[in-house]
Amino acid sequence: MTHNQPSQRERDLLARAHRVLPGGNLGNPGSDLLIERGEGSRVWDVSGNEYIDYLLGSGPMIVGHSHPEVLAVVREQLENGTTFFAGNEHAVALAEEIVRAVPCAEKVRFTSSGTEATLYAMRAARAFTGRDKILKFEGGFHGMNEYALMSMAPSDPPAFPQAAADSAGIPRSIQDEVLIAPFNDLETTSAIIERHHDELGGVIVEPVQRVLPPKAGFLEGLREVTEHHRIPLIFDEIVTGFRMSYGGAQEYFGVTPDLCTLGKAAAGGFPLAVVAGKDDIMSHMDPEAVSSDGFMPQVGTLSGNPIAAVAGLKTLEVLRREGTYERLYITGQRTMDALQRLLDQAEIPARVMGNATFFDVYFTDSEVTDYRSILQADGSKLAQFNAALRSAGVIKGSPKFYVSTVHTEEDLSRTITAFETVIERLQD
Repeated sequence: MTHNQPSQRERDLLARAHRVLPGGNLGNPGSDLLIERGEGSRVWDVSGNEYIDYLLGSGPMIVGHSHPEVLAVVREQLENGTTFFAGNEHAVALAEEIVRAVPCAEKVRFTSSGTEATLYAMRAARAFTGRDKILKFEGGFHGMNEYALMSMAPSDPPAFPQAAADSAGIPRSIQDEVLIAPFNDLETTSAIIERHHDELGGVIVEPVQRVLPPKAGFLEGLREVTEHHRIPLIFDEIVTGFRMSYGGAQEYFGVTPDLCTLGKAAAGGFPLAVVAGKDDIMSHMDPEAVSSDGFMPQVGTLSGNPIAAVAGLKTLEVLRREGTYERLYITGQRTMDALQRLLDQAEIPARVMGNATFFDVYFTDSEVTDYRSILQADGSKLAQFNAALRSAGVIKGSPKFYVSTVHTEEDLSRTITAFETVIERLQD
């Protein structure tokens, strides 16, 4: 794929963006890329450059861009209205499908973003327990709410379990309400929970933290210690839900939390996310089921809107088809294996890590198991790798590759050729 220099149109658009948007972008990493359209596994920028897309809108386009069946149901619903601030049949049907699919889901509430979903999940856990503190894992990403932005990416991490704010504008008092533990370190995590169990309202974790797999026994041990102290365990499955398997990471690993959050793959490319969990916790969102002081209102103008609901339902239907996950895993594993093999042949210290459906590379020869070990990897080389891939016609997120059900043999071949080109440059 030949890549053109930025066109005059692209330069003009970027100039306009800088006049009206802070930093000239939407705030997301890689926002200087101006995408005009997407189809299947490919996207095209406003200068006409074509890319094999492993960014996939940061994950939600699991069945590819502009999937004809998804577009068909969306067009049909557009004729009947886009949002009502009221219940609708499609949202009910999507909730029913989530309850069928996800082990912990007995009841469901919809939001418009993962940030909202994790905020409400943590609030529901606190409403249920009557306790204020939340334990999260250093380096874990749970969106942009104040609790999620504690020790998400600290440059100088404090001693556990002290939290550090990752953003300006967060009240200092929030730091006192969040405890931080090291991912994959069950001994340290259990000790923190034991010491603070009478203060903890909940524990939230990505079952695969960014692309770091849990060590054998880690999730099981976390489930055991939280269950012992009756502390709700929240799996943030915004990324892993309907991606690692149809029932998410909790089905894949065989560990059932009390609550989970879902999004991305569940929404068919539209703004929708989910809080799902056990009835006794979710009932705190029902004023008829709990006392007035136990009620937790959850209001959102676009929550469960019918456009997002029909897109999500059709996406899940596509994912349920025979052989879909097998093909997804084969494609992803071949891509991972090719990248690791080429890096090894070039004698570049690197570890390709994650699940076959979402993964990334860390440029290090050391073991990577938690956030602090990620800090030892060569971040500048990863940035160089990402930029060079983009120049070679392949785009990914700054933290990961996402694989879709529509990446083809041709995509894989071209991706491997791009890897070869990029790795040659890394050796210079």
